[in-house]
Amino acid sequence: MPATMPFRLARTSAFAVVSLGLGMIAHVLGGGAMPAWSAAGGLALAFAAALPLTGRERGAGVILPLLGSTQAALHLLFSATAPAVSHEALTHPHSGLLPGLAMLVMHGWAVGLTSLWLARGEALLWALLRRLGARLGPVLTGAPSPVAPPSAVAHPDGPATLRPSLLRHVVSRRGPPAPRPVTPF
Repeated sequence: MPATMPFRLARTSAFAVVSLGLGMIAHVLGGGAMPAWSAAGGLALAFAAALPLTGRERGAGVILPLLGSTQAALHLLFSATAPAVSHEALTHPHSGLLPGLAMLVMHGWAVGLTSLWLARGEALLWALLRRLGARLGPVLTGAPSPVAPPSAVAHPDGPATLRPSLLRHVVSRRGPPAPRPVTPF
C-alpha cells in the first residue's frame, strides 16, 4: 500500500530526528562541540536521505544501511564543522575526520540497535495501518459491514435482549465426546 505525502513526511521526520539525535548525543558525549547550524544541516541531510525511501514499508535490510550511511555522513559533518581545538585536545576521539576503533564499535552498536528498533516500529506501524484500513475501510466507503446486525432474542423470563446473530468464536463443548473408530490390534 503506497503512502500519502503527509504520512511520508511524518515518517521521514521521525527517521531524521532519531538519526540526528543519535549522532548528536554520541558526538557531544564524546566531547565534541555542536554548533546549531551544524545540527540543522545534519537534520536536512538525514531528512533528504530518508525521504525517497518512505513510500512503502521497509525492513531492517534497508533501514540498517540507510542509518549507517547517515551516521557516517553526520560524523563527517560534525567533525568538519567543529570549532578549532587546541593541540592538547588532538588526542580526543573526535579530533579528526577518521574515527578510532572504539568510536567505530560504538557507532556500529548504536546503528545496529537503532535500526532494529526502527525496523520493528516500522513493522508495527504498517500492521496497525493495515488493521485500521480493514476496519475503517467499509465505514469510510459506505460498504456494508460483514458482521450481521444484532437480532432480538426473546427470553421467557424477561425482556428481549440483543445478541449478535453471527457468533465469531463459538466453541461448543457440551455433550458426550465424539465416537472414535475402533482399530483392531
